[in-house]
Amino acid sequence: MADFNLGALILYKSRPAKVIDLGEKIEIEFAKKKTKKVRAKDIIFLHQGPIEYADKIVELDIDVTEAWELLAGEEAISLAELSDLLFDEQDSAVNTWNAWLQVAKGIYFEGTPDAIIARDQAIVEKELKIAQEKAEKETQWQDFLARLQKAQLNEADRKELADVEQLALRKTEKSRILFALNLPQTPESAHQMLIKWGYWTANFNPYPLRFDINLANPDLAIPALPEESRQDLTHLACYAIDDEDSTDPDDAISLDETGKIWVHIADVAAIVKADSELDIEAQSRSANLYLPERVIHMLPPAITEQLALGLQETSPALSIGFNLSAEGCPEDIEIILSLIKVQRTTYNVVAEKITKAPYQALDEKLKQFRAWRFQQGATNLDLPECALQIRDGKVSIKSLPALSSRDLVADAMIAAGYAVAKFTQENKIPSLYATQQDPEEIHQPETLSGHFAYRRFFKPSKVQTVADKHFGLGLPAYTRVTSPLRRYSDLLVHQQLRAFLAEETLQTTQQLTEKMAVASNEGRNIRGAERFSNSHWKCIYFKQNPQWQGEGVVVELDERKMLISIPELAYETKLRVDQSLKLDDKVKLRLKAVEIPEATAYFQIC
Repeated sequence: MADFNLGALILYKSRPAKVIDLGEKIEIEFAKKKTKKVRAKDIIFLHQGPIEYADKIVELDIDVTEAWELLAGEEAISLAELSDLLFDEQDSAVNTWNAWLQVAKGIYFEGTPDAIIARDQAIVEKELKIAQEKAEKETQWQDFLARLQKAQLNEADRKELADVEQLALRKTEKSRILFALNLPQTPESAHQMLIKWGYWTANFNPYPLRFDINLANPDLAIPALPEESRQDLTHLACYAIDDEDSTDPDDAISLDETGKIWVHIADVAAIVKADSELDIEAQSRSANLYLPERVIHMLPPAITEQLALGLQETSPALSIGFNLSAEGCPEDIEIILSLIKVQRTTYNVVAEKITKAPYQALDEKLKQFRAWRFQQGATNLDLPECALQIRDGKVSIKSLPALSSRDLVADAMIAAGYAVAKFTQENKIPSLYATQQDPEEIHQPETLSGHFAYRRFFKPSKVQTVADKHFGLGLPAYTRVTSPLRRYSDLLVHQQLRAFLAEETLQTTQQLTEKMAVASNEGRNIRGAERFSNSHWKCIYFKQNPQWQGEGVVVELDERKMLISIPELAYETKLRVDQSLKLDDKVKLRLKAVEIPEATAYFQIC
């Protein structure tokens, strides 16, 4: 190895550098004036120089075949000798560096600066083929990037965008394509470019895939409904009350001649037995996924067609009957397998007729139950709600007004949940209970801003195997039981109730816990996918209505920002604080911009 001198060209980890100081350690300078102190044994001398800057060491286009042929079969030569052969004895640092590059490429030559030999012809031909293929791939890559920049992709290009899609779906943190195009490597940037390139449509909803939702409905064999004894309740007037577009009615209500309230629920556990293939599938999905554009079912859709209440002339049901005490508390609880005849109707229709038969008597009784709950501390968060619909790609948003019929149905279902919780406790049936602890502050809000503020105090509800209070509902115990077609925890409770009625072996508390641990993980994904999907489609709605104007209400204020609710759309946005506004003031808003990848719309006060 030659002695190092100032200005010499050296090799450090495959990079050319210039020696700029000879101290205890040697200081070297790379391109762009970057320096580093290194040990002498870590660098390789290439040329005495002096070189001006490492930036000046450029790669030259040279033909090495003549030199290679001359050296074929000869003894090893030095780098300086190879440089003389390649450049007709024109000694320079640039020439020496380029001679070394030919060795480093490993096609025609190999070795160290002190001992370089020509490679065999067979090896050279193989390396040339590899280099040619690499060059062709690079050319194809650059052509592909050029098409991306012009947004002029061909059909074959689509499969190349998988790494961008993976980033857009949050499956990876990097994209080779976005890096090559000097674009931000973020899910939002990836989403935007996939739309620009036509890989995703402008309305594409990525959120179910981001949450790893299985978007195919279950396709499993469905057993026949078992032959078993059922109590004939077809004489009762049973009403399944839902929104106009509901396709899976799983509960109905009625009042018998004695004044007993009945809540009838689709008897899904009749064919979905514990630990069956259907049960395991439902457990893995946790719940129906309700998207504005479609519904992904927890169970095969054919089960809904067979068992949903009112879709057939008669429906098998699990019926929960109870009277109300003088205070309004459910008592005299009865749970039976039944056969019912259901009339389907809507919230709007019932709301118009609620002061008349047959709904008046039901409503009056359930108001007693509601009053009892509120005496025990139940609270009611009155926040804006809406329904999203998509037809032929057009998004519509319909506000859901507070209807007396919705209160009637909600109270009936809550009463059934309390009745079942009480029944399982009294009969020592291992079950699942929905619980919610008290917030740090308890009061009943009266304004919209008050409801928004109180929402932040609420503690999340939990599903557990030990009965406990549910603060929001004002109940000492509560079980979710009225939606076995679309919620796995409800199905588990149904399986337990049926096993108890048939005097069969019950699932243990440990088994219920283990099953809910699996279902709960997927349940979080379901809720996240629904929440973000709704935000996405609301932004699509704004995109389709760029001239939108409407009314907002100030519901939160801090020093810099104010939160504004748009009740008609159940949408919230933040704006810079306007000192002239106070809580619950109404403001006129105008749409300013929409960012689909961020699922965010921006507004300004008119």
